[in-house]
Amino acid sequence: MRAVPGRISPADVAHVATLARLDLTDAELETFVEQLGVVLDHIADIAALEVAGVPPTAHPLPLRNVLRDDIPRPSLNREEVLAQAPDTEDHRFRVPRIMGEAP
Repeated sequence: MRAVPGRISPADVAHVATLARLDLTDAELETFVEQLGVVLDHIADIAALEVAGVPPTAHPLPLRNVLRDDIPRPSLNREEVLAQAPDTEDHRFRVPRIMGEAP
């Protein structure tokens, strides 16, 4: 699909690049003019579609929750788990401070 000439100008692309604080070369500018023209043509094709009566959808296929049910079950024994930790303090894992303390 070829961009329609004059649909988006190099000045438009340069303006957007300036707003985005991008420094584009002339070659990049021409590339983006063509690419953005193709994108705008595609958007125009979509806008021309008759969609009255088509219900909005988030996905083209019906989805179902594939996660397991959240069923409570017994957890691990705290003392057994803490016994395997390199360091504990007040019945919790002890880890180095993020700032100011060496590991």
